[in-house]
Amino acid sequence: MCAVLRQPKCVKLRALHSACKFGVAARSCQELLRKGSVRFQLPMPGSRLCLYEDGTEVTDDCFPGLPNDAELLLLTAGETWHGYVSDITRFLSVFNEPHAGVIQAARQLLSDEQAPLRQKLLADLLHHVSQNITAETREQDPSWFEGLESRFRNKSGYLRYSCESRIRGYLREVSAYTSMVDEAAQEEYLRVLGSMCQKLKSVQYNGSYFDRGAEASSRLCTPEGWFSCQGPFDLESCLSKHSINPYGNRESRILFSTWNLDHIIEKKRTVVPTLAEAIQDGREVNWEYFYSLLFTAENLKLVHIACHKKTTHKLECDRSRIYRPQTGSRRKQPARKKRPARKR
Repeated sequence: MCAVLRQPKCVKLRALHSACKFGVAARSCQELLRKGSVRFQLPMPGSRLCLYEDGTEVTDDCFPGLPNDAELLLLTAGETWHGYVSDITRFLSVFNEPHAGVIQAARQLLSDEQAPLRQKLLADLLHHVSQNITAETREQDPSWFEGLESRFRNKSGYLRYSCESRIRGYLREVSAYTSMVDEAAQEEYLRVLGSMCQKLKSVQYNGSYFDRGAEASSRLCTPEGWFSCQGPFDLESCLSKHSINPYGNRESRILFSTWNLDHIIEKKRTVVPTLAEAIQDGREVNWEYFYSLLFTAENLKLVHIACHKKTTHKLECDRSRIYRPQTGSRRKQPARKKRPARKR
């Protein structure tokens, strides 16, 4: 039997696909359904009420126990609601398929909003839904290319160049260390450096790491261009779940330049000095191992600036991989510079 209250109960009622919320007073569940159907111009047959918070269905039996101002949702036949998780799912769908109405509404809200936190949330929403991720060429998304040289005609090409530039920078640092190597070993150091340079040229300086059009095994992003922070050198993953899509808009492209390709085993403190020491030792160096540490994802992690720890990593090269296995007579050791005797 339908429970009818002496005093009407006031609730806040909304429909599934409506942004509006109305206060409605009713003495029974059926009266509330009837008033709600009229208010939202929805068919009453098959309709039902549920709690907005968690999707629990509101029946005649539980209606009297509802607190005043409870938030309810009016569902028509075939509609479902699972509480806040449904709202979050609908919210996230905006990021996948943004449309002009959403962007316009966000801009209007932002222009009228005064609270700093809400301004930040709206600005972030607007930033993401305004991205033109699928566009690739300068003609399709001219604003993305603002400030870049005219020779860059597509996004993938620029980001590939950006990655190549970073790797070339690492190569220059290795080359600059030549003067720190004993004079007798410098020729061998330069030979190893030349081998690394040739290998880098053959793979186009690993520019594919930033190219969303590259093979899956050769890139660090999704086919859409999303990059995820791989976390600090001493963690398996990023606890903050940082992510970015530099293909989306100009601001994201610029922000992505602050992300680091961080060496897990440090380049300057460990890898390069160990390489130089190994060459000076006289045995045949496994230069491919050092190449992998200096220039490949074996020892590089893409990290958000907040996850880039600048402390000493205290990690060493794998001693078992520094030299090639001995197969013949040992190569003659380069002469070491005589060090001046210590003063007693």
